[in-house]
Amino acid sequence: MQKSKTLKGLLAVSAVAVMFSTVGVQAQTPTSAAQNGAAGQTGSSARLSSGDEKALKDMAQADINEIAAAKIALSKAQSSEVKTFAQQMVEDHGGALTKVQTVAQQKGVALPTEPDAKHKTMAAKLEKQSGDAFDKMYMENAGTKDHKMVLSTLQSDSRKIKDPDVKALADAHTPVVEQHLKSAQQMSMPAGK
Repeated sequence: MQKSKTLKGLLAVSAVAVMFSTVGVQAQTPTSAAQNGAAGQTGSSARLSSGDEKALKDMAQADINEIAAAKIALSKAQSSEVKTFAQQMVEDHGGALTKVQTVAQQKGVALPTEPDAKHKTMAAKLEKQSGDAFDKMYMENAGTKDHKMVLSTLQSDSRKIKDPDVKALADAHTPVVEQHLKSAQQMSMPAGK
């Protein structure tokens, strides 16, 4: 239970940080646009750099992939711990995806709407599993491998992000993904050995 409280606290802080950073963009007046410097000068029609656009799409894709796998886990997982983890993934990545979609809409960026090919293949494999084999495969792939990959991509993208709104999203995503990875690794250890 302690881990869950810490995670919820961390998420609340992240959510508040993202809300504040996106509220400023939504409520731009001529004076707040000037305060926002270059980002505000061209208003919402400002085109993102290709790197910033990639970062937005990467975050959306990661959230979509995690939600899809977690929904399978909610119906197929045997362990209550795995189901709880999957529920947390649906909630956290669902909330994060909504924020990414809001910023993408403001910036005129079209986001992916379904899991990528690799994760569709993984979903098909997960669907064929059951019991402990399912739990293990889900935690190893959606839990540990995916979060390691997403964290690496986030850190790489984050170093290149120029747009303050996209940067705020990446900065809010990072601690949540780190916490998910830590939880997944802690859960995988006893089962895997």
